[in-house]
Amino acid sequence: MPKVLKLSALEKAAKTDRGTEILFRALSNRVAKRWRFVSFRGSGGGEWRGIVDVLGIRKDTTKSDHHLLKSGDLFDFILVQMKGGAARKPNPSEIARLRAVAKRYRAKEIVLFSWKRERECKFETLGRGNNWKSSSASAIFG
Repeated sequence: MPKVLKLSALEKAAKTDRGTEILFRALSNRVAKRWRFVSFRGSGGGEWRGIVDVLGIRKDTTKSDHHLLKSGDLFDFILVQMKGGAARKPNPSEIARLRAVAKRYRAKEIVLFSWKRERECKFETLGRGNNWKSSSASAIFG
């Protein structure tokens, strides 16, 4: 009988984290034609410091009202936090950190992508009153 290797909790979390990002990219790239995604992983491919897991970025092609800037000189940002497996939603202090980063960089949206294997996969955006509102990849990145 083959020997079954049991993963530690840390190894399971790392595997779930990578799987969550892969699924996020697959679902988002279906509709995000102009968006690019930047992941912030550590040197070993695992989680790294900071509240933002993925940054969505695209060129802002609207007409600029600045006398030096032209269409396409500026960028739109979306901050993404990912939660996989049994990870809980961001707590109030984490939400405050996300809001502070969004304000600093003038992000268009704060997105929570969560995935529970064989149960659910969802996109949510942070609304007023720190409530997460159900959304979709096409509504966010379309």
